[in-house]
Amino acid sequence: MIDRLLVANRGEIACRVMRTAKALGISTVAVHSAIDRNARHVREADLAVDLGGAKPAESYLLVDKLIAAAKVSGAQAIHPGYGFLSENAGFARAIEAAGLIFLGPPASAIDAMGSKSAAKALMEQAGVPLVPGYHGDAQDIATFREAAERIGYPVLLKATAGGGGKGMKVVEQESELAEALASAQREALSSFGNSQMLVEKYVLKPRHVEIQVFADQHGNCLYLNERDCSIQRRHQKVVEEAPAPGLGPELRKAMGEAAVKAAQAIGYVGAGTVEFLLDARGDFFFMEMNTRLQVEHPVTEAITGLDLVAWQIRVARGEALPLTQEQVPLMGHAIEVRLYAEDPQNDFLPATGTLQLYRESAPGEGRRVDSGVAEGDQVSPFYDPMLGKLIAWGANREEARLRLLAMLDEFAVGGVKTNLAFLQRILAHPAFAAAELDTGFIPRYQEQLLPAPAELPPAFWQLAARAWQLTQVPQQRDDDPYAPWAGTSGWRAGLPSETDLHLSCGSEQQVVRLRGNDASVRRQGDYVQVEQDGLRRQHLAIRQGATLFLHWHSELHAVQLFDPIAAAQASHQQHGGLTAPMNGSIVRVLVEPGQTVKAGTALVVLEAMKMEHSIRAPQDGIVKALYCAEGEMVAEGAVLVELEPGSA
Repeated sequence: MIDRLLVANRGEIACRVMRTAKALGISTVAVHSAIDRNARHVREADLAVDLGGAKPAESYLLVDKLIAAAKVSGAQAIHPGYGFLSENAGFARAIEAAGLIFLGPPASAIDAMGSKSAAKALMEQAGVPLVPGYHGDAQDIATFREAAERIGYPVLLKATAGGGGKGMKVVEQESELAEALASAQREALSSFGNSQMLVEKYVLKPRHVEIQVFADQHGNCLYLNERDCSIQRRHQKVVEEAPAPGLGPELRKAMGEAAVKAAQAIGYVGAGTVEFLLDARGDFFFMEMNTRLQVEHPVTEAITGLDLVAWQIRVARGEALPLTQEQVPLMGHAIEVRLYAEDPQNDFLPATGTLQLYRESAPGEGRRVDSGVAEGDQVSPFYDPMLGKLIAWGANREEARLRLLAMLDEFAVGGVKTNLAFLQRILAHPAFAAAELDTGFIPRYQEQLLPAPAELPPAFWQLAARAWQLTQVPQQRDDDPYAPWAGTSGWRAGLPSETDLHLSCGSEQQVVRLRGNDASVRRQGDYVQVEQDGLRRQHLAIRQGATLFLHWHSELHAVQLFDPIAAAQASHQQHGGLTAPMNGSIVRVLVEPGQTVKAGTALVVLEAMKMEHSIRAPQDGIVKALYCAEGEMVAEGAVLVELEPGSA
């Protein structure tokens, strides 16, 4: 019996699990860290338990606290979501020992597939093709160096207990191996509590195709078609779709049956995903099995009409799968994109701050948004930077693609940088439209997908100035709805004939001269309408405090007034100072004052949102001063190292 469910996670997956649980009449329990006290998943739950702390190791990764939270709240079952403890066999065993139900596979199955090394050994016994690699227990640099030389560069280092791109590094040559291995091990230990690594051949131009499997407690197992997840950056999926373009029935059947065979070999129960590399010849190689629900499960739900979380709950209750393999639907096409708080123009570094503006796409046929935030929420440096996912379904791939582009165009996020415009460029790219997919897609088309920021044109500044003027809310009078100040036309009493506005947007500043009212520009709700040559366009224009968020050419720009005198006084900068690109904690300081370094040398390693980022010397020089220490939290923009020019 499950009538109360605790979700041992946060963000969009916690909200998504709760949505299905409530639809089934099950009450929900949220857990949260101290800084997540007012997070959306907490607000949407029926009950909430404070775990304390801030970092995952102080909150969401504490098994004893999670089980205590289930006991005190009266929950009979725990859903782990994905990430955190979702693939931790010890967590599954502790839940069972506490007399609770784990909405996931048996601990033995997690043990078998949770380790990439063990999983590859199992697949080798089953006759599934493997990518050449080393999956042994020895973890010293000499062993990895010998293995990499035998396999041949480039190679891929991967955390055996990991996922989501954490603890994963591409190594192009032997000189990079030691540093990459040490960094990957630290990331793996921080994210999963296990630094064990494997190394394998880095296959060029592969497609990433995965099979969704599902098994019950009665020995039934089937596959729910496949997903293509080839569009990735930093080995983390960005775009996923189902079914995989160009995958014929015979190959789908072969990959599906191999995935089911793998699941049955370990006595699997529940939702799981078997991931393969697929080359241009149609050969596939086993990569890993994720013993949990995947981030991209909504595209499978869209093409099958099934609710996979509902299936997880029913299987945990002991019910049999409701379909046979022959009955599994395959309807149309679905595409999902992951919306991240990150800066694509700065190597996709995670972004933190307050969501001053957050507007989701309008609901409708074939449209779905799974998110875990709302306007006013804080994006902290402690967790994964994904804000949510946008999913579009269509009768065919092109219909789904165009629908998703329309959804992205409607979406608006202000206050933190996001990859929204980057996602639009991917979906609009001719190669994506033609389904020319592989894991090198983003690097190959980087110039088109990540164009250098262009200077904003005069038309933008004119519109920004008019929008600024129109979004100033005057004193309202409730007694006369027909008064001119009660309308949204933009009429303002007593406007001077000429007004100069000093505006800033990003690093640009502009003085814009306005002359009286302009009848061709009007305010209509959250939009400013511009009529020119008989054509009317509208631009989202929302004032939040001292910031105007203005939509211009598929991007949302933050416009503010600036004081030119104050700006001049604040222009002093510390020359030679290397600053923190985001909020985070210092995990390694690799240099000391007086040390001579070459360009590209790693000076400091910063951890934010469970990923490591190296601050490197931009040129040859001498470390003049250090302004940070290991274990210290630093804010974005804080000076970490002062470097003076010099020859190495």
